[in-house]
Amino acid sequence: MNMLNSLQTAFASNRVLKVISGLNNFDRDRVAMVVRAADLGGATFIDIAADPELVRMARQLTNLPICVSAVEPELFVAAVEAGADLIEIGNFDSFYAQGIRFEADEVLALTKATRALLPHITLSVTVPHILTLDKQVELAQALVAAGADIIQTEGGTGSTPSHAGTLGLIEKAAPTLAAAYEISRAVEVPVLCASGLSNVTAPLAISAGAAGIGVGSAINKLNDEIAAIAVVRSLVEALAATPVAVKG
Repeated sequence: MNMLNSLQTAFASNRVLKVISGLNNFDRDRVAMVVRAADLGGATFIDIAADPELVRMARQLTNLPICVSAVEPELFVAAVEAGADLIEIGNFDSFYAQGIRFEADEVLALTKATRALLPHITLSVTVPHILTLDKQVELAQALVAAGADIIQTEGGTGSTPSHAGTLGLIEKAAPTLAAAYEISRAVEVPVLCASGLSNVTAPLAISAGAAGIGVGSAINKLNDEIAAIAVVRSLVEALAATPVAVKG
């Protein structure tokens, strides 16, 4: 693994914020808005679709590390050549809406194929939330053995709270928080907690054992760049105020 020093430092501090524009979001204007919001809001790095043109555009807009997401290993090669700093197999949410599932064997095979193509790039892999927690832990361990440098958890867009307000926010985040808790105690690599998080639940992710969080829809669904910057800043501030968990 050859992780950027800035990312190593951020992961060591357990204050990472990854802003996700969307694996299937190829709208240049919307991706640019998300990138600018991440940059001005103080995010750690950005995660965009594995498209060389988007990578080059993002590089013109920010000095933040650029992660690219895909579920087809061959797409990563051109994106890395265009300047991506790390890669992510995951951000599966858009596929779930189409009825497409990613099982453990498939994610592990994608990881091995990606590592064969790009043996040195920093590699993050999402563990599908459709697996039971014990199977998520087993897969995370297998992914690390196959070369994953970061494990990302998810909760799924189907996690619908039954209450409003703060209680609803906690309910929405519960599946990914549970996964972060279990997986962070089973692997030695950083765990990013993603899906359904807010400034209310970001501190809970760190307390659960995650090294940081990934946030997408709370930012990329907005049409106002100023509002998007404000959301990013609120997340950064929430992480900064969070006591760091001690694994046990």
